[in-house]
Amino acid sequence: MQLSNPYDSAKDERRKRSTSDSEFDKYYYYMESVQSPETDAEFLRDTYIEINSKVPKTLREDFCGTFAVCCEWAKLGEDHLAYGVDIDSEPIQYGLSQYHALLSEEQKTRVNISKGDVLKSELPRTDVSCSLNFSYFCFKERNILKAYLQRTYNALNPDGIHVLDCFGGGKCQEANEEETIDEELNYSYFWDQDSFNPINHHAQFYIHFQKKGEKKREKVFSYDWRMWSLPELRDILLEVGYKDVLFYWEGTDEDGEGDGTYTRTEDPQEECEAWVAYIVAKK
Repeated sequence: MQLSNPYDSAKDERRKRSTSDSEFDKYYYYMESVQSPETDAEFLRDTYIEINSKVPKTLREDFCGTFAVCCEWAKLGEDHLAYGVDIDSEPIQYGLSQYHALLSEEQKTRVNISKGDVLKSELPRTDVSCSLNFSYFCFKERNILKAYLQRTYNALNPDGIHVLDCFGGGKCQEANEEETIDEELNYSYFWDQDSFNPINHHAQFYIHFQKKGEKKREKVFSYDWRMWSLPELRDILLEVGYKDVLFYWEGTDEDGEGDGTYTRTEDPQEECEAWVAYIVAKK
């Protein structure tokens, strides 16, 4: 007889509750729409192994939000230790009740989350650190972004890597709104680029959701960002001391959409209206 996985059972229960008519769980729909924490954790581990030919043990997730990546990291091995830092207590509390609570008692001891500012808080030394979901785009001034990336360099162990994700392309330099329909969960996710300033690359984004048969929920998440370019980021990372900066480009499927597979390259050899890439900085 095959035993059921308590983690999967809890996820199913959360899904039933989160998609019920009586409530709207914005963090649940955010996860379903834009996050893949298990894939991210595996990418961070595998990329470190590719570069250093050894297994990383420690991770720090900056701007960690609900810190789902930290929880997935702890599940990768009994010696994997994760730290998360975020300035907002609301997503941290959600992560504690919805993700951290599903870990085994032993795994919970290896996930350490703190509320704080990544520009001021003491950052634990780790093998890997990351700034995902374009979170560092909140730093609009070069000197502030550089100060943050200097802190990531200083906090890494020897041979450490810091990983960021980035997006861009012509479609991201104009106002537009894109709807993605999830037939299984009966809702739509809207990525809304409300504005773009070509002089300073400041842009306003919103995420809207609409459950089937219900009114559209406007501006559930809001982002006031500067869209940094890959050359700008490489220059700053090298300036703060990183020895090398590598780019991993997302491939496309038959429909021209991102396929979730990232390949290291210096020349993507394709023109994309919108693209997503990982940036890996080596200490």
